[in-house]
Amino acid sequence: MGIGGVGFVYIIYVLLSVEGEKFKILPNLNWRLFWLETLAKLIAIAVITTIFVYLTDNDALFNVVLNKPKLWFFILFIYSIFSVYPQELIYRTFFFKRYLKLINNKAVLIFVNAIVFSLAHLFFKNALILGLTFLGGVLFAITYNKTKSTVLVSIEHAVYGCWLFTVGMGDMLGFPA
Repeated sequence: MGIGGVGFVYIIYVLLSVEGEKFKILPNLNWRLFWLETLAKLIAIAVITTIFVYLTDNDALFNVVLNKPKLWFFILFIYSIFSVYPQELIYRTFFFKRYLKLINNKAVLIFVNAIVFSLAHLFFKNALILGLTFLGGVLFAITYNKTKSTVLVSIEHAVYGCWLFTVGMGDMLGFPA
């Protein structure tokens, strides 16, 4: 935790002092398109993951939201604020700011970003988590590359992550359940 905290402070320092980033919501964001695209992807994710949980661990399907709604709400809030936003600052804002000039090919940049994001989850020692974070990393990198918005990609990340916890994948993904 300590090393991660020091690393995060360093990344914030580099973003603000070296790269000259400003933490603000960009004025030209297309919120309507973002929500339509995010909802479409969420529907696909919801169908696939609901079927997956039903087939692999039917007892977990919506278990936390139905049986522990306070824990469910608490985890969604804590995860979104203290996990998602810092991850997006590191893996999208910092990564794209620092490595966009080194990797000229957008597809390669997105692929490398998804690999790095996935590998950051190695400590879970879980192939499902690595696979899902790779796929999520691709989605989030595409969104960030298109919008250049930490806010939008954080919202997208939180929506999909919260859904995975809600549908019953919490135990599979390292959430307390």
